[in-house]
Amino acid sequence: QVRLVESGGGLVQTGVSLRLSCAASGLTFENYFMAWFRQAPGKDCEFVARITRGGNTYYADSVEGRFTISRDYVKNTVYLQMNTLEPEDTAVYYCVVDRFGRTVWSAVDYRGQGTQVTVSS
Repeated sequence: QVRLVESGGGLVQTGVSLRLSCAASGLTFENYFMAWFRQAPGKDCEFVARITRGGNTYYADSVEGRFTISRDYVKNTVYLQMNTLEPEDTAVYYCVVDRFGRTVWSAVDYRGQGTQVTVSS
């Protein structure tokens, strides 16, 4: 059974940094794309960042240059380093696993339960 457990969310002020973690189990970690999505209040879930099996990264325009996704093949963990946070980044952040690196929420293989990030102005 695939399990994704996110951590690291919280309430922060504008301009600070947070690092989210997602520990994966029940799968062969190196065989999957890993990604982060987020859902802001009243909005659809949107793609944030993706990392391939080989470590190549891809970001949404809204976070390019501020967020960094990375993965640890020993710990089976994916990270999202979020710098210069803005109130618009307030959302529930979800860890995602997918065989094909899809960036559509409804299409991905597995999703975590989410961690709340709130950025106050």
